[in-house]
Amino acid sequence: MDSQAYLPVPPGVGMEENFFSLDDILLSHERLSCRTECAFPRLGFLEKSGDTRDIAEGTKMELPLWLAKGLYERKRRVVSVEVPKVYREGWRTVFSADPTVVDLQKMGPYYYGLGSQMLHFDSPENPDVAQSLLQTFIGRFRRTMDSSQNAYNEDTSVLVERLDCLERALFRSGQSGLNGFQSWEKGRASHLTASTLVLNYRKRKMADTQP
Repeated sequence: MDSQAYLPVPPGVGMEENFFSLDDILLSHERLSCRTECAFPRLGFLEKSGDTRDIAEGTKMELPLWLAKGLYERKRRVVSVEVPKVYREGWRTVFSADPTVVDLQKMGPYYYGLGSQMLHFDSPENPDVAQSLLQTFIGRFRRTMDSSQNAYNEDTSVLVERLDCLERALFRSGQSGLNGFQSWEKGRASHLTASTLVLNYRKRKMADTQP
């Protein structure tokens, strides 16, 4: 039996979410700048900067991603969501020049995840944001994997400190593959054994054949 108390659940891919993933749960609480497109009666207590009874139309406020997605409707405008600065044209130009020099951890630990979720909201910048995310990932992928393959039995904290959550998962995967290969090469790899499912099946079959 596996003694590990918690088996990590990977986050969703692209615009999809995995609600059993701790990373996706944390991502859903990222705050976005929003603007109300209609009045919200008797909800003024939610806006801490004011003391009115209602939230008036045109009020700017920060909402977590999960709430912004729940309130956002294409047909009936309830709230509009502002594109975060890191995904706007100025930063897209920086990423297109050389994505490897940018510290994505400072930009937010979920740079790719949040950027993908922003595509849920209508914006004329969406095609450019999607293209920038893809090109940034491609531009940084090889360096991330090369680093993971050339760091054996050493401190990797410096190598991962500038990576976003997705890139850190890729780095760990590369490290796991490297460690497995090194163990195999040194003859320390585990011997192949039958799975528990097969062993239990054999036991049941033997019990059925006994008189």
